[in-house]
Amino acid sequence: MPAFRLSPAVAAAFPGTLIALVTATGLRGHEPWPHTAAALEELEQRLADGSWRPADETDPRIEAWHTAYRSFGTNPRRIRPSVDALGRRMAKKGTLPRINPAVDSYNAVSVRHGLPAGAFDLDRVTGDIDIRPADGTESFTPLGEPGTVEHPRPGEIIYADTTGVLTRHWNHRDAHRTRVTEDSTQVAFVLETLHADRDGGLLKVAAEELQGLLAPHAARTAVRHLGPAQPRAAV
Repeated sequence: MPAFRLSPAVAAAFPGTLIALVTATGLRGHEPWPHTAAALEELEQRLADGSWRPADETDPRIEAWHTAYRSFGTNPRRIRPSVDALGRRMAKKGTLPRINPAVDSYNAVSVRHGLPAGAFDLDRVTGDIDIRPADGTESFTPLGEPGTVEHPRPGEIIYADTTGVLTRHWNHRDAHRTRVTEDSTQVAFVLETLHADRDGGLLKVAAEELQGLLAPHAARTAVRHLGPAQPRAAV
């Protein structure tokens, strides 16, 4: 199984970074996930009745990511952090997308708590995963576009394994190669904050909530944390 590593450059530039790694093995993506379905429906009902709205770019949780994106040369209003884009989509349409149970689970947790989330099929990962600035030579094939190859700009924060880029712009978009499907059985989910001092407790709650949605449909789940004080976590 791979390790996740936070590079010294990212730790220095974003010292408040804290990433929760929620892993699930023996995942069963073809069976019904009633608790995930209920979580999606609850959020949609709360949006409809006006008792809750997704965090937008005026919220400190989202604003922090906009500031980070600008620091490495990405316009966050053109290329939005994943949680920002998901919340805007939900606010406009009134619903969250249904992809597959595992993806739906982290989407629900992400938008509920205003924290970026993503996931990687570990059987498709090669070597360890580094969270680091791009050097400009890496290749990235976006989710849903298997014929497309992009090259991140130098300095852009990426997740990368030994084959290529797994996410661009830190958490804007995942790669096609490591996408999570109903057939994925070993998956690492990530939840992120740039302000552990302010939102570390929220991150812990979100990770436990995600683990609770996954556990009935997996042989084993675990939660680990990654940050400047502990820059490596084996999964």
